[in-house]
Amino acid sequence: MSQEITIAPLPHVAVQVFSETSQVVAVIEEASHDRRMAKAHLRIQAGGAAAAVEAYRNAPTPNVIVIETVNSGQALLGQLDELAGFCDAGTRVVVVGHVNDVQLYRELMRRGVSDYLVAPIDVVTFVRALSEIYSTPSSKPLGRAIALIGAKGGVGSSTIAHNLAFTIARDLAVETVIVDMDLAYGTAGLDFNQDPPQGIAEAAFDPARVDSNVIERLLSRCGERLQLMAAPSSLDRLYDFGPDTFEPLYDSLRATVPAIVLDVPHIWTAWARNALVRADEIVVVAEPDLANLRNAKNLIDTLASARPHDPRPKLVVNKVGMTKRPEIAVAEFAKALESPPIASIGFDPGLFGTANNNGQMLAEVQPKSKVNEAMLDMAKALMGREMAKSSKKSLLSPLLDRITSMRGGSKAA
Repeated sequence: MSQEITIAPLPHVAVQVFSETSQVVAVIEEASHDRRMAKAHLRIQAGGAAAAVEAYRNAPTPNVIVIETVNSGQALLGQLDELAGFCDAGTRVVVVGHVNDVQLYRELMRRGVSDYLVAPIDVVTFVRALSEIYSTPSSKPLGRAIALIGAKGGVGSSTIAHNLAFTIARDLAVETVIVDMDLAYGTAGLDFNQDPPQGIAEAAFDPARVDSNVIERLLSRCGERLQLMAAPSSLDRLYDFGPDTFEPLYDSLRATVPAIVLDVPHIWTAWARNALVRADEIVVVAEPDLANLRNAKNLIDTLASARPHDPRPKLVVNKVGMTKRPEIAVAEFAKALESPPIASIGFDPGLFGTANNNGQMLAEVQPKSKVNEAMLDMAKALMGREMAKSSKKSLLSPLLDRITSMRGGSKAA
């Protein structure tokens, strides 16, 4: 009974299992039905470390990789070293082995492997190993927060935020929450064709009660990996919040959801500024005209100064090429801001209007449009997946450079 109490439920994470024996597969399949695994996306496939290497040569890695191996010693360590070259930053690894070897365990821990389980394993042991990755006091926040704001009202930052969240969830297969922070006029509910009875207002007006259980009740599901925290879009209350009002919300989301997209309204209040400053990535959306240039420069410079050790706010230029409108060339616009755009999106009122009126995402209306390619590029860049696979670092590789250099030295000798 005490075992069950001490095992915390897993957050919204993707878990990929590579198994070599039917006995371990049976245990993990049974574990997938455990109540503490309810939020996790679990997938099992045949093969051990070698299969994992092949699977992730040209694909993003999940939050957790579980590898069962019948190998031991240098054979296993060599496979894990190879896998490390293909892992995204933040990927955790659990190894299920068939050898009770203290020296092997120490070598795996030195490489940053989260846990080593000796087969045969049971359901409780497996679930506890995954749970402890995210529930120990030393665990880092799981979620990556991306905040979008428009340089002016009406530039399309909300539409881009919603489609970005959709792309992260669908194309990168990452559990994602879109948070509509425009409490008075938010459009996320319309864009996703949702009308949830609860949302961000409940968290804003009673922040002391916010925890992971409350957050779950305030979310509405829009897809397999996408959830929405909607705005009330109502004028029956005033939304004059203190700067720290949404802190419990951010902390709870970051503890349980891998990707959080904040749709920040075009206002300048203490709580809106705090939402931007606290984010891992900031995106300023602007149209290529003079007023947008001035506002975007103010936003980017101010936020960069407030976050000297964080990435500089990114720029997206939207509605480029609007008919009969004089506009600043994108290259000149970006040069003035000292910020090359991560996306330049052409003016396409037919596509955007149809999607908005139908409560659909752009990819659902026109799957092969250029704007969807831009959204995917943005999603990869903002989620830290734009670097070459060979240069990626994960929990598997803290000592890889040192190990490689030691091997090189021994060969030279």
